[in-house]
Amino acid sequence: QVQLVESGGGLVQAGGSLTLSCTTSGRIFSNYAMGWFRQAPGKEREFVAAISWSDASTFYANSVKGRFTIARDLARNTVYLQMSSLKPEDTAVYTCAARRGPLSVYTGSYDTWGQGTQVTVSS
Repeated sequence: QVQLVESGGGLVQAGGSLTLSCTTSGRIFSNYAMGWFRQAPGKEREFVAAISWSDASTFYANSVKGRFTIARDLARNTVYLQMSSLKPEDTAVYTCAARRGPLSVYTGSYDTWGQGTQVTVSS
């Protein structure tokens, strides 16, 4: 069974950068997709970015396109979310998730979730 553990969250000033990591344990098969989601206080969880485990194809939410980069390291079984030009509205709990199948932006299509890591961007 796949388990996910996020790390790398913290407090950063607006305009700064932060890299989140999602380390997986258990077998990740080539047909998996990994996603990052975030949830701000009082708001619903929203899609941020996703990557295919097999060919590293990616997809981003419009709100982060050009500022965030998702990547995966097969040897380390880790998915990264590199965040730059951070804005206060990026403040949220960021959670990684896994699903068997192609990239998806839908929360309900992912069946394995990490515990989340807090990212706070100060103005």
